[in-house]
Amino acid sequence: MSYIRLAPRSLRLACTGRSNCRRAAQKLGSSLKRNVSTKSDSPRIIFSGIQPTGIPHLGNYFGALANWVRLQDAAAPEDKLFFSIVGWHALTLPQDPKMLSEARTTMVALILASGINPRRSVVFHQDEASNHTELAWILSCLTPVGKLRRMTTWKARCFAWTRLAVSRNANNESEVDDSLLNAGLFTYPILQAADILAYRQNHPRATHVPVGEDQQQHLELTRDLAEIFNHTYPSPTPLFQTPELMLTPSKRILSLRDPTAKMSKSAVDPRSRILLTDSYETIVKRVRSAVTDSVSGITFDPVKRPGTSNLLTILSACTGKVPAVLADRYSASNHGALKKDVVEAVEEALRKPRTEFVRLREDKAFLAQVARDGAEKAREHSDRTMKEIRKRVGLS
Repeated sequence: MSYIRLAPRSLRLACTGRSNCRRAAQKLGSSLKRNVSTKSDSPRIIFSGIQPTGIPHLGNYFGALANWVRLQDAAAPEDKLFFSIVGWHALTLPQDPKMLSEARTTMVALILASGINPRRSVVFHQDEASNHTELAWILSCLTPVGKLRRMTTWKARCFAWTRLAVSRNANNESEVDDSLLNAGLFTYPILQAADILAYRQNHPRATHVPVGEDQQQHLELTRDLAEIFNHTYPSPTPLFQTPELMLTPSKRILSLRDPTAKMSKSAVDPRSRILLTDSYETIVKRVRSAVTDSVSGITFDPVKRPGTSNLLTILSACTGKVPAVLADRYSASNHGALKKDVVEAVEEALRKPRTEFVRLREDKAFLAQVARDGAEKAREHSDRTMKEIRKRVGLS
């Protein structure tokens, strides 16, 4: 879905460039619609989710929240947008109950502060819409285990090991192994599929899903499960249309300390990331300490100059200009000049949502009302899907 994994698992499509997006879409099958979001596509249902696992960093903001706002602003009046805070997904890794409870409310405030209008988009907690887990169980009874074993997120479980190591006060990932992993990490792609498919019924078009590049395989699984359900419970009118991939632009922002890895909230070194709530002074420190290289001049070469290219990518995300074009502007400059401009661009991009977040987080009653209203709308819509599903599988 952006699933957006701000934690890493959100359903968001983060393609880096139109040509790459086309190639990604082709991998999903010849039947996949390959067009960028436009008002002529409506009516549509757009669904995306984000985990309540702390304050979003720069990559989360530009890759997910800012994209949600663009989708909202570009949506036609008939389009329906659902943005979910996926608490059940967060439970696949160790969480402190008190902190998770606070993070749920914080995430509502962050979504609204980023520009999502609750009168236009449905903002809700996944765990307040039980249809998601009911459908996930039904789909799990149709999902071949082999498909889950082939998921790249299961094969590459480094992220989970890192979180487990931190939660158990281990010195490093070598002190944890697969015996400590839970079944939820293995099966959560099914819940992601349910998150999407629950909003399909009684709508003339398939659910549109903006997903991240690392979540592409999960959308393929969702499409497979939709087809398996239709085949298992045949009808003159198939229940599910396969979800459509949305080609939304996204910048892959890397760690400021290790530009070979994605920016991450779980990284040990706090200097590796910039959070949405960081002050100007903190942004200055983070950018100044960003790893670059000793090569003179500024060029955009993600392979040979990952640190420098990462700064250009951040500047691009803030300004909307192409990184290679920005590099030409700094061709005769040094890293100091580039970092100075990156600081100012990041501050300009984050100032408004940061200020709005500070205001909103104090209004707990308003945030709770937004979540309640959103959950009611989400249940109302997904109830229609589940009513038909229960009928087809023989549970009503």
